[in-house]
Parts: sequence; C-alpha cells; structure tokens
Amino acid sequence: MFTGIVEEIGTLKEATAHHLTFETPEPLEGMKEGDSIAVNGVCLTVISLENRRFSANIMPETLRRTNLGGLRYNDHVNLERALVLGGRLGGHLVLGHIDDTGGVVSIAAEEAARIMRVSVPARLMPYVVDKGFIAIDGVSLTIAGFDALSLSVSLVAYTMEHTTLGERRPGDVVNLEADIIAKYVEGLNERRTQRLDSEFLAEYGFTGGTDAG
Repeated sequence: MFTGIVEEIGTLKEATAHHLTFETPEPLEGMKEGDSIAVNGVCLTVISLENRRFSANIMPETLRRTNLGGLRYNDHVNLERALVLGGRLGGHLVLGHIDDTGGVVSIAAEEAARIMRVSVPARLMPYVVDKGFIAIDGVSLTIAGFDALSLSVSLVAYTMEHTTLGERRPGDVVNLEADIIAKYVEGLNERRTQRLDSEFLAEYGFTGGTDAG
C-alpha cells in the first residue's frame, strides 16, 4: 500500500528481461530485500540492494500494461516505499496496481502551476470525478476537470521539481491508477442492480438449472 507521495527520483541503470536496476540520490533508508517499492506507481519487489542501487523483478504483464517497458538507460522514475502502518497518509490510498496507461495531451501554464491534460481509456472514465483522486506515474493528484476522453490536473511547483511529472511532455505515456474507493463503489452498485432470476441462481449453484428430473 502506498500514498502517492513520491520520496525520490530514481535513475534506470540496467534493464533485462527479468529485472530493472535503479540508482537513487540517497540510500532508501530502511529498505531491505523482499520489500515493496512503487516505481512510477508500479508495485515491485526489491530483489537486491546495495548502497544507492536496487533491483526489482519484472514480468511481461508489467511491461505490457505500464510505461516501464518503454524506459531507457538514465531515464528518471518516481519512487515511493510502502506505507508504514501508523504513518501519515499525505495523498490517498494507492495499491501500485496500474489500471492502464494514458497519454499527455497538453501542458499549459497557469501562473506558478502547470495544467496537465491526460487522455484516459474509456473503461476508466467512470472512476473520474471532479476533485476526485488519480495516481499518475505514482503521484497522488486531484482531478481538476475532465471531459469524455481526458482529465486535467494542476501541478504545483513542488510536484514538478520533486517528481518526474515536471519532465513530461505532450505525447509521453503515463501510468494511471484509479481511486480504489471509486472501484469498490462501482462494484457495489453493479451487485445491487444485478437481477436475481433463475439464470443467475443456476449460474452460482443455488439451483439445479432448468432440467426436469
């Protein structure tokens, strides 16, 4: 479990078919092998750790569904260690399970802030609400506005300086994780509207179907 509050920006130093190795500006205090870490919002397991470098396993599914497959040598990533029980929840509950990727559509200045518009796959739009939460590359953000195909977020100077979002440009691919609470609410609503008919009862083993015997 994470909060979407990025702790450090790491740099990719090695990539193979099975693991990625990153370097950090400072040692990740308290990190040990087997711990979880969010890399651009993707929950990965640390398999080795030495000084300011750590490696994490990756799977083909991870590369297909996130922007980690597009990383190149010396690319920057957002890093966050797992939430400590009893710690401050500065952002929102982030699982590190990426729902899909989106694309940066535009970035516009608004005084000291930047308004970033990101395209969103249609299946995630039901979770997008005004002033709701979204994690973009693992960064907890508040949705400032949306339309049928995209959402916008406001990036303050601190976020741009301390995460990779300050480096993003139109056309870049970003990881998206919708708010877990919104997902649960949708799931509950779907169950409430399900019809309780003979077909449903048969499917879940409550009846023997329609066969006469």
